[in-house]
Amino acid sequence: MIITRTPFRVSFFGGGTDYPVWYEENGGAVLSATINKYCYINCRFLPPFFDFKYRIRYTTREEIQSPSEIKHPSVRECIKYFGVDHGIEMVHTSDLPAQSGLGSSSSFTVGFLNALYALTGKMISKRQLAQGAIHIEQEMIKENVGSQDQVAAAFGGFNKISFRHNGAGEFNVEPVTISQDKLIIFQRHLMLFFTGFSRNASDIAGEQIKRTPEKKVELKTMMELVDVAISTLNDKKDSLDDFGRLLHEQWMIKRSMTSLISNPHIDEIYETGRRAGALGGKLLGAGGGGFMLFFVKPEHRGRVKEALKNILFVPFSFEFTGSQVVYFVPQEKF
Repeated sequence: MIITRTPFRVSFFGGGTDYPVWYEENGGAVLSATINKYCYINCRFLPPFFDFKYRIRYTTREEIQSPSEIKHPSVRECIKYFGVDHGIEMVHTSDLPAQSGLGSSSSFTVGFLNALYALTGKMISKRQLAQGAIHIEQEMIKENVGSQDQVAAAFGGFNKISFRHNGAGEFNVEPVTISQDKLIIFQRHLMLFFTGFSRNASDIAGEQIKRTPEKKVELKTMMELVDVAISTLNDKKDSLDDFGRLLHEQWMIKRSMTSLISNPHIDEIYETGRRAGALGGKLLGAGGGGFMLFFVKPEHRGRVKEALKNILFVPFSFEFTGSQVVYFVPQEKF
């Protein structure tokens, strides 16, 4: 019996430059952090007492005979990728809803892949785990996804993730090194709200990918903002206001990438937060709905929370462990 715990992430800068169509030609960089909200995968070999070989439970319950019958694309392709020929039971639970901009799909893939390795007695590096998840989502499922979410979920922490130009999918993970006191202050500036609906990130990302050739100036600017934001955090100034202003600048660029990223409802939420005191913010993920992140001076948090009282406020903090096996009991195969 295996239980893995895999974090979700918030992405600050550089989203869109982690798509292969961009970074294979131009390189890419993102600034992101994993948070203490998790995807949990409970996995075991299924005893042979049933008239099905695989039992998969998420929002739906599947009881089937072969991997090709599995409807959940990540479960199906992970099992194929791993070549498991023994019956499997998988149960998925989560702290936050799917398709909401926090990298939940990739957290699931990373967590399930981690569970399958542990179930068969194998240990792999975080890098191998991220690379396997990227391959499954991009090459096997053929989803319109970038490469930052898999890396963030596997590694955990507050990092700059760089993607190499002509690097065959190679990436580098650099932890953001600021003092513990400044990190705590930084986190106190962050507020997360659920806008109340979710969307299919792959559809929105597909439109963004198609428009990549005509958005080179915007994407290059978004990539450059990663290092500017890190410099802001490393600055000796006590104020972090510039980080919030940079978030606002990037959100204005991002929402111009395609009309699918925002809508009047999202725009109203964002402007309400800004009027109440937020210096900047952004919709997380591909766009269209889900979670919105605001950067707010601590003394203005109450005003922003009151102004947005009709949507759900979700407290969080950073986490630094990445995907982990949190429970392991060896299981005999029948």
